[in-house]
Amino acid sequence: QVQLVESGGGLVQAGGSLRLSCAAAGRTFSSYPMGWFRQAPGKEREFVAAITWSGGRTSYSDSVKGRFTISRDNAKNTVFLQMNSLKPEDTAVYYCNAGLIATTSGPYWGQGTQVTVSS
Repeated sequence: QVQLVESGGGLVQAGGSLRLSCAAAGRTFSSYPMGWFRQAPGKEREFVAAITWSGGRTSYSDSVKGRFTISRDNAKNTVFLQMNSLKPEDTAVYYCNAGLIATTSGPYWGQGTQVTVSS
């Protein structure tokens, strides 16, 4: 079992940056691949980024590649999403996820954090 709590969302102007954090509770955190998904109003939840258990490999959706960076600190049971050059279309609730395979979500979700990008 892994419990996930996101933080760091907020309101930012287009072109700005935000850093999301996801704190995990559970002794097996370091064994899970971790990821971020997002859901905009009226749209389905979509994959954003993923990182392997060791942090050695990352992957991104085409829409955020080159602007977002996922990282993790296994000693602190935390995964991060650094978001730069934000666009209004990045506005969504961002969810942390544990146990994903490729771009398919795993069984553990956080409660989500709202990111709003104004034009």
